[in-house]
Amino acid sequence: MSQGQTKLSRRNFLFAVGAGGAASAAAIVAKTVPQVQPAATADDKKKTRGYQTSAHIRNYYRTTKV
Repeated sequence: MSQGQTKLSRRNFLFAVGAGGAASAAAIVAKTVPQVQPAATADDKKKTRGYQTSAHIRNYYRTTKV
């Protein structure tokens, strides 16, 4: 087998492997069904807006008292 045939054969093999991998990745992505999340209401937006204290914030404030 000549040097030109070997390089060409190797290129075809690598091209086929790459194309096969891309095709399988596309098939996996196409099969996944996105989860539908409920639409946010006006009440939800009011609850998440602004400053909110939580347990770790209260703990921080407690430890910084002089």
